[in-house]
Amino acid sequence: MKSAVIRSGIAATVMLGLMTAAPAASAAEHPALKANAPISTVNVNGVKVSTEASTETRRLIEANPVAAVAAANVCGSGYTISTGAYRYGTYGSTYTWTNGTSGSGYYDKPICAVFFNDTGASRSMGVRLYSNFTADPADEDFGTFSSYAGPVYQKRGYCGRVYSYMKDASGKVVVDNYGTVGSCN
Repeated sequence: MKSAVIRSGIAATVMLGLMTAAPAASAAEHPALKANAPISTVNVNGVKVSTEASTETRRLIEANPVAAVAAANVCGSGYTISTGAYRYGTYGSTYTWTNGTSGSGYYDKPICAVFFNDTGASRSMGVRLYSNFTADPADEDFGTFSSYAGPVYQKRGYCGRVYSYMKDASGKVVVDNYGTVGSCN
């Protein structure tokens, strides 16, 4: 019994020593997490894409940069950095954009989302954008649209989520998906 207590004490001491000997990097040491740090980007066929965006986002923008730029234009002035793109078969594509510079911290960047209708006909559809803060209400745009749903905005949405929804002509749900805004943990 006494040796079990001693072993437990030694194990606890070793663990404490490991935790204090090798501290984890702080957010202040990570340049992308510094307050007011601009979002790092790469150029994909003339479109600025967040380096945190998924490989799939880069592929979608590379395949159709004109559509991506159109989505940014719908969001308005300053939304020039792609943070995410999702393709839903022949039904549509959702894009998220940021200006990448305003906001009190890296994860507090403003976000815009647009869900494009690629069917060539009016559809019941919508887009909903969630902030990365659970207390913030989602911004959404649902209805019957022939071109796109949105734009919707979050003031601090970089690590938030985007929801896309669409029904086909018969009323069957054909898009019902969530995506992330940027690559966050």
